[in-house]
Amino acid sequence: MPRPITLITGGSRGIGAAACHRLAADGHDIALTYVQDEPAAEETAEAVRATGARCLVVQADTSHEPDVDRLFDTVAAELGPLTNLVNNAGVTGKLTSLADAPTDDLRRVLDVNVLGTLLCCRRAVRDMTAHHTRGAIVNVSSGAATIGSPGEYVHYAASKAAVDTITLGLSKELGPDGIRVNGVAPGLTDTDMHVTMGDPDRPARMAPAIPLRRAAAPSEIAAGIAWLLSADASYTTGTVLRIAGGR
Repeated sequence: MPRPITLITGGSRGIGAAACHRLAADGHDIALTYVQDEPAAEETAEAVRATGARCLVVQADTSHEPDVDRLFDTVAAELGPLTNLVNNAGVTGKLTSLADAPTDDLRRVLDVNVLGTLLCCRRAVRDMTAHHTRGAIVNVSSGAATIGSPGEYVHYAASKAAVDTITLGLSKELGPDGIRVNGVAPGLTDTDMHVTMGDPDRPARMAPAIPLRRAAAPSEIAAGIAWLLSADASYTTGTVLRIAGGR
């Protein structure tokens, strides 16, 4: 049986890298994207290849349509017809109240998290339907979508609520084609995203507010992604799996 070919956007670090590792171990060939950190992307790729899986690394900004088309064309040419897509690429901007958020940050968050997800979903759907692939899409959302994240990043929370709506609508649109669309909504997760947003101590500081009293490991989120792409989830679509420690 051929190995599934799975594209993971933003696969160089954090949840994306953990998903690459987990899915490779589960028998997937992997394509991953990065925007700037090529060394991290290559490190992830080396770990994937060590499992015996093929791994393709592509530099791409998923909010730019030409990059998305080049990405999917490259995956098809180098690995073969796409089986699965994990829309993981995302940005938060700095932690701030909405009143203090720069317009450029608002635009970038919406461009990457919403437009990027739509562009990748659209191209994946075109490719999957053209090849009659009964594949699957997993969109990485956030627990912020239902909390709102006041005083931190309301704009990011809003973008992830949009991702949830994309997941719901697209699952109904593609159900007759046998393409499943689901999401995962991570809660507080111990990645370097917190450094990027300007609060490296946030996981430890926020842990007491989580019923399980800790942040998630990226591998715990990757496990949810892997399940949604597996045969065990063959009757699951239109679902956003919350992995948030009870919060």
